[in-house]
Amino acid sequence: MEIIGLILAAVVGLSLGLIGSGGSILTVPILVYIMGVDPVLATAYSLFIVGATSLVGGIQSAVQKKVDFKTVLIFGIPSIAAVYATRMWLVPIIPHEVITIGTFVITKPVALMLLFAVVMILASVSMIRPEKYPDVEENKVLVYNFPFILLEGLGVGLLTGLVGAGGGFLIIPALVLLAKMPMKHAVGTSLFIIAVKSLFGFVGDLQGSQIIDWKLLIVFTSLAIAGIFGGIVLSKKISENKLKMSFGWFVLVMGIYIIIKEIFFPGTGGH
Repeated sequence: MEIIGLILAAVVGLSLGLIGSGGSILTVPILVYIMGVDPVLATAYSLFIVGATSLVGGIQSAVQKKVDFKTVLIFGIPSIAAVYATRMWLVPIIPHEVITIGTFVITKPVALMLLFAVVMILASVSMIRPEKYPDVEENKVLVYNFPFILLEGLGVGLLTGLVGAGGGFLIIPALVLLAKMPMKHAVGTSLFIIAVKSLFGFVGDLQGSQIIDWKLLIVFTSLAIAGIFGGIVLSKKISENKLKMSFGWFVLVMGIYIIIKEIFFPGTGGH
């Protein structure tokens, strides 16, 4: 199962390289259901994996001058603060039994997986039905809606801290609609924001009591990064829109599967 999980790690990177987003949403399910990692620890591992792989993509975008670093700071600072605080203080104080109704109990690991499934479903919708954003001139001066960007940054940071997902499907629309940023620049800038906030969130975990399996983490991350470069090569030969839609349906099915499994069959397979 560990070998299968590592093969799927390369698939995560492959999908990131092919469509530029969404691949990291599969990291937690692979770690939990294939590799048997505890869901709470899996969200911590995901932060490192997502952060490292996004950083590779972000650097590539920066070389192509498709990253606005002022926006990375404006959006990133509240997001970094939120994700760090969430991993450092909020996640540890969540009780083991979150909801108890008679004999029906939702534990902390199950609650996190259910929240993650909801995030997967929301992300899948954005891939299946991509929004038509208004065209923006490449060299247009960016106008920032600071209150909305602050709130969006805090919200995305909180979500990232809880479930370990990058949140690109929330960040990119915010940059296009709130900062009037061209789509290509929004994607590159988003990767840097995801990288920075995810890695800072992981630092919050390092200061806790969890034991990190560094060997698993480094091997998984290395394979995901290798997959990115393979995906970039393949992306030149495959239709991005069709691929993103197909991947979106797959993520939707996975999200529904997680909800059914965690509610009706908790504790079976994985954790």
